Amino acid sequence: MKDLPVNRLKYRSILKDSLNEMYSEEISAKEMKDAVETKLFGIGSESYVVGSHEFYMGYAAINNKIVTLDPGHFHPTELIADKLSSLYLFFDELLLHVSRPVRWDSDHVVILNDDIRYLTEEIIRCDKLDKTHIGLDFFDGTMNRIGAYAIGARATLKGLMLGLLEPQDRLNKYDEEGNAFARLALIEELKMMPTGDIWNYYCEISNVPMDSQLIEEVMNYEKDVLAGRR
Repeated sequence: MKDLPVNRLKYRSILKDSLNEMYSEEISAKEMKDAVETKLFGIGSESYVVGSHEFYMGYAAINNKIVTLDPGHFHPTELIADKLSSLYLFFDELLLHVSRPVRWDSDHVVILNDDIRYLTEEIIRCDKLDKTHIGLDFFDGTMNRIGAYAIGARATLKGLMLGLLEPQDRLNKYDEEGNAFARLALIEELKMMPTGDIWNYYCEISNVPMDSQLIEEVMNYEKDVLAGRR
């Protein structure tokens, strides 16, 4: 609702009962994993969102569901990377709906910005890559869809690579020693490391185009394949 309801509890009770009814039929975990997605806001309903962050956090915890986080579903100044270490303590698995939020809108192609880098690095630092399901958002229909897919997937993989390349033992040692200077200095040093060379080598051994070849590959695919589907 865009206005201010008086009985907020009533609508959330209805949502809770509806979810319970939907989940009353047991489905094998081998076939499906259930997740609920938290949301701070809703387009056109900024005053009151029934399925709030607190609602779905509580529901997932009590009913053994996976929590889903979307960077575009929180305040623009919030980083969901900071939420992961808390959630990993109480949930066996997490689902990330990775998007690039622009203010309140998350329908943008993922790029390797600070939000994505912090998010992917935190997954690695928590050693929870195998417990985290990562889904990407390519809602933005203003550009070539294959190109958008490639950019978003590569950006996320690059973020995970940067986390995997961090010298975790040294960073954790400085953490435990309370050596804030050494920890920050090393983090700053890592920003200038030639990680692009490692990425290019990864592309080479994976038999996929390097970033410098991506535009030509996508444009040729659009001309040779996609144009014939119209």
